[in-house]
Amino acid sequence: MVAWLIDPQWMAWSSLSLPIWARWIGIALVICAGLLLVWTFHNLGKNLTDTVVTRREHTLVTTGPYQYVRHPFYVTFVLGAMGVSLTMENWFILLASLIPMSFLVVRTRIEEEKLIQRFGDDYRDYMGRVGRFVPRFGRSLP
Repeated sequence: MVAWLIDPQWMAWSSLSLPIWARWIGIALVICAGLLLVWTFHNLGKNLTDTVVTRREHTLVTTGPYQYVRHPFYVTFVLGAMGVSLTMENWFILLASLIPMSFLVVRTRIEEEKLIQRFGDDYRDYMGRVGRFVPRFGRSLP
């Protein structure tokens, strides 16, 4: 009954024909996403939550990947989605990942409002120095 889930042809309608180097780039992106995810979790420590709420004991993390982007966890999702799409040679995977990506962008706005409420000017200064999803090159890093 669920054999179609493991059949590689079940999404043949959305397959691409990519050169092998593009698929290797996809694998590299997935590996980078995994490494970034581990680095992010390591630096977050006890600050990791599944909601946008900040707790009283939370601290403002600006080290590790957070010195380059404010939301490295969300960057891992994008890198992973791009990597899987390239590796699987499938445009629909990338297109389908745009839905959760859009939710992450909305969540980021709410999360940053909460962080401003919790950390005030310290977070505003951090926002001025560090890009949301893409590093700001040309500015000095802490």
